[in-house]
Amino acid sequence: MFCEVYLLDTPYHIDRPFDYSCGASLTPGNIVRVPFGRAGGTRLGVAVKVKDECEIPEGVTLKSVSAVVSPIFTLTEEMLGLCRFLKEFTLCTFGEAVRTVLPPGALSESLNVRYRKTARLLLDREAVATLLTETGRRGIRSEGQRTALRFLMDLGAAEVDILKQLPGVTPAHISALRDKGVLAIDEDEEIRNPYADYARTRDTSEIVLSRAQMAAYETIDSLYSENEPRAALLYGITGSGKTKVIMKAIDRTIADGKSVIMLVPEISLTPQTVSIFCRRYGERVAVIHSSLSQGERLDAWRRIRRGDVDLVIGTRSAIFAPLDNIGMIVIDEEHEHTYKSESDPKYHARDIASYRCGKHKALMLLASATPAVESFYKAKTGAYTLVPLRERYGGARLPKAVIVDMREELRLGNPSPISQRLYNMLTDVKENENQAILFLNRRGYSSHISCKECGEVLECPRCSVSLTFHSHGGGAMLCHMCGYRMPTPRACPSCSAEALSFLGFGTQKLESEMSKYLPEMTLMRMDADTTQGKLAYDRMLDDFRAGRADILLGTQMVAKGHDFPRVTLVGVALADTSLHVTDFRAAERTFSLLTQVIGRAGRASEEGVAVIQTFQPNNETIRLACRQDYDSFYEGEIALRRELSYPPFCDMAQLTLTADDEAELSRAADTLSAMVKAKLDGEYANLPFVVYGPFEAQIYKLNEKYRMRMMVKCKLNARSRKMFSELLTEFAKDRKVTLAVDLNPLTV
Repeated sequence: MFCEVYLLDTPYHIDRPFDYSCGASLTPGNIVRVPFGRAGGTRLGVAVKVKDECEIPEGVTLKSVSAVVSPIFTLTEEMLGLCRFLKEFTLCTFGEAVRTVLPPGALSESLNVRYRKTARLLLDREAVATLLTETGRRGIRSEGQRTALRFLMDLGAAEVDILKQLPGVTPAHISALRDKGVLAIDEDEEIRNPYADYARTRDTSEIVLSRAQMAAYETIDSLYSENEPRAALLYGITGSGKTKVIMKAIDRTIADGKSVIMLVPEISLTPQTVSIFCRRYGERVAVIHSSLSQGERLDAWRRIRRGDVDLVIGTRSAIFAPLDNIGMIVIDEEHEHTYKSESDPKYHARDIASYRCGKHKALMLLASATPAVESFYKAKTGAYTLVPLRERYGGARLPKAVIVDMREELRLGNPSPISQRLYNMLTDVKENENQAILFLNRRGYSSHISCKECGEVLECPRCSVSLTFHSHGGGAMLCHMCGYRMPTPRACPSCSAEALSFLGFGTQKLESEMSKYLPEMTLMRMDADTTQGKLAYDRMLDDFRAGRADILLGTQMVAKGHDFPRVTLVGVALADTSLHVTDFRAAERTFSLLTQVIGRAGRASEEGVAVIQTFQPNNETIRLACRQDYDSFYEGEIALRRELSYPPFCDMAQLTLTADDEAELSRAADTLSAMVKAKLDGEYANLPFVVYGPFEAQIYKLNEKYRMRMMVKCKLNARSRKMFSELLTEFAKDRKVTLAVDLNPLTV
């Protein structure tokens, strides 16, 4: 027998299947170890095809597969198809696709499998009592063994780890009792599931929908019932009760014996979502996200693979969950940028969901109060079915939004990041025993430090970005790009003047300001610096929901999807920060973020208020977000994109060159430009391409490497992808410079 094997660690230009001889027991999808190269070493690979015949050139001896590795994690036919799709669709290697589809640690030679050992008595109570009283060779003379037996007499069985904690009991005592035939040691595989406790309280109540929700559900149900690949966009304003509609649809899907994947954009949303769905569906829920340990992710994957799970909840990587018979894939807050991977393979979860729904004849359900412009365009043009929800659940009203001009605050002598109006309203929140959320999309204390004498800004030595001052642990300067850290200097490194000025502010500084001016209020800060533990998000959100803090201050993770009934006030410290990013999606992201954070207020009986602080009070994007008027924003945005030929009216490709040496980078940029021109003048002359660059990347130096880019407006299809693939293959011969291609990147 013969097989075709893709190596898992191979450069793009030689990423193809290699032929090997193999045994008859080998199946496609097996992870294998194969000899490769003249040095005689072996490499990991995946068998993608098994065949009876193989054309072998004269004089060539075909090598044999050395071993099958990790049989537990053999790829199914669908998973192999996913890897091929990723390779062709994102221009990654097959090995990169395999490592993405499988959980971390799956390719390890020693699997991270944990077993629970249980000691079980083989004798009845009377026989054990006889052993304890007998003397001589038949009796139990060791005190450690006797202690273990006395403990087991009443229980019959106990975990070995518990027995080893008894006074004087060692593993040797337990092994001796086993050897004497007194007890047996049973080994059961232990499944690590940190969310198991969520399923202990079950919710079997009927889901009651409002008239508007029922109309939305019936539309979704009719699409699902067609048993064909379908896509719907559940477009509902904040607080409209989209989750109830989604739960009703999941109920129907699971009742049909099918499975569901539900994606959430942030790890911080996982505990709330898991809590709701575990109470409803019990232990047949699995959770996948990057904050879980490797063992926990492996165990979740294995539970799913063996059919113990109906519903998978998680962040982007959960889209690859090895479920059979998928009936629906839900992408909540579908507009979020976190669904796009920035490392190879550079996939978007929405594209993978579309592919899998096509294979399973399932429904892809997107949900958002502020859909991505591309998604809403598809809904408007009929590619997706638009399912609107235009009123808040239970008669709750949208929060009133107030715009505060921070220029006026400065003129009145208030340099604080919090306006007087917001301070007054926060005091009212405390008096009324309600809660507030403060949003600032910048962590740290001061965004940069500059010298008043020479104007020098302290920059990261590895990156072309300023260092951010963090006050925690005595204070330090951090680079948010590469992680570089240095002590805060007393004097300017350039002119030695002791005239350093701390400018800008982040969540740490805002926390300090709040504790100074509102000491009677309890504040909880939630950002990347305070949520580094595995379940830090869960604990913090539970504490805030339980009323242990008056104010939740944080970055984007506090702005999306949360439902806090006592929150009546939302404050946004710098509403216009994201408007100044050089990206055609800047207005869309600002509108979405403001709409989402405003929507956290007034979700119960009391009316909510949002205070939006800005230096651009007349900006149209900010004003439309305050009115929660997505339709008007969309009409303006889609007209602008049509005029300028931006997505959804074209696709974008970003070609990034990276090198250690600036001269080599400049040479490579000229070479790439010439290669692109030659291809567009030759074989690909009829492709509609508009090429910009090469030019320096927005962050030119990153982690001691220099970067230049070319941007291409195009229409992605098999031919255009083939051209980009040829560029990658040809450029791979240059060992001093690397080329990366990102199709429809996050930022342009």
